[in-house]
Amino acid sequence: MIFGPFVGLSMFGGMLVGWAKPTPVITRNFRKIVRDDNLTTLAGPASNLMIVLAAFLVLAVIAIAVPGGRPLVLDTFGGALALGVPSGLQAVILLANLAIFVNLSLCIFNLFPIPPLDGSRLVRNMLPYNAVQVYDRVPMWVSYLLMICIGPYVLMALLRPAITVIYLALSHV
Repeated sequence: MIFGPFVGLSMFGGMLVGWAKPTPVITRNFRKIVRDDNLTTLAGPASNLMIVLAAFLVLAVIAIAVPGGRPLVLDTFGGALALGVPSGLQAVILLANLAIFVNLSLCIFNLFPIPPLDGSRLVRNMLPYNAVQVYDRVPMWVSYLLMICIGPYVLMALLRPAITVIYLALSHV
């Protein structure tokens, strides 16, 4: 992914993805296994959404409280940097924008129903027993292939409308 732009894969330029180990969850400690497993699975995407909300609130406060804040926030959200703005304010706006983009992307990506992502646990918990047996036998390389080949397109298709909603909400604050 680092060398993507050099070999003609500009779609992946500048996007680096780290690989994390799944968090071990011992389901035998749950009172209601399926419900509690689903709640545990949704904790990650929910925390991403809470960070998005906090960053949105920071941008909304700046848009309301700072003189000329709304155009500053909207222009920076669109990718432009403003001249003559205190660097600390510009840094806070850029950080909030980055927090929104990264955490919204992680939330959506983690809900894909592809193992080992969180969405696969939700799908697995909804399947009947025989289907779970088949679902668990899907080779891991198929999951990685789906994440690499289809993942970026689906992620962008879902991320664009969400970012548009956030932009429109910021413009009406």
